[in-house]
Amino acid sequence: MSENRVVLTKEELNNLEAELNELKTVKRRENALEIQEARSHGDLSENAEYTEAKNEEARINGRIQEIEQILRIADVADESAAGADTVRVGSVVKVFDMTYEEEDEYTIVGYTGADPINMKISNESPLGAALIGAHVGDVVSANTPGGLVQMKVLAIRKA
Repeated sequence: MSENRVVLTKEELNNLEAELNELKTVKRRENALEIQEARSHGDLSENAEYTEAKNEEARINGRIQEIEQILRIADVADESAAGADTVRVGSVVKVFDMTYEEEDEYTIVGYTGADPINMKISNESPLGAALIGAHVGDVVSANTPGGLVQMKVLAIRKA
């Protein structure tokens, strides 16, 4: 993740804040108890439970740092501005994929909301970045891992 600002939807922000709270108040406490229990089993050099609990502690602390960093550089998208004229974070965009000659509908989400299986694409993805700022009737091109894709914007609505 770069030090540049990232855009999150309000839902993404709420999800990250809830996860951070859960990690700090519940998961850390549970993990501390696991470490304490594993220590009571004796020799730490051959104690798989202790090693696993310490690995989990590192994972929890790493995720806390990651979320805190995201929250430090996050801007919340003004989803009320997402409307029918310009594609932005919070827009649902119906496109005609000129490469595969089919219609698709994408929801443009922020940094942490990407879920390609459910057609939610990040504004930082090649497709999302190409669509940001587009208007109905525009043809946009995106350099994707699968090659160049051209899409015509058919409709834009608020998510």
